[in-house]
Amino acid sequence: MQIHVLKSKIHRAQVTGASLDYEGSLTIDEALMEQAGLFPHERILCGNLANGARFETYAIAGERGSGQIQLNGATAHLGKVGDRLTIMSYAMVDVQIARKWEPRVIILGEKNAVINRRGI
Repeated sequence: MQIHVLKSKIHRAQVTGASLDYEGSLTIDEALMEQAGLFPHERILCGNLANGARFETYAIAGERGSGQIQLNGATAHLGKVGDRLTIMSYAMVDVQIARKWEPRVIILGEKNAVINRRGI
């Protein structure tokens, strides 16, 4: 049997921009994606800590080192610059692996700098 487990999480990512005219997705600084173990176009679930909105979309890589977290398309209606997000992805793993599973988690501070990490 396989179950869904948390694979990657970026906690307290601060929204830096929003683009209603973009076709969709969440733009994430490429370096942050790599540290969290997220892949381009990977399905993600986001929770906005400011307003409680939860939405599903996919990740696209933004400029490396920019700290960029940008809401695109319809998701631009679900937050504003300065809001903090929790960005999560999940994986299907065998139950035996799940018993010892450690997700990759990065926690961000000011200017979306990594202040803590685990599971890396």
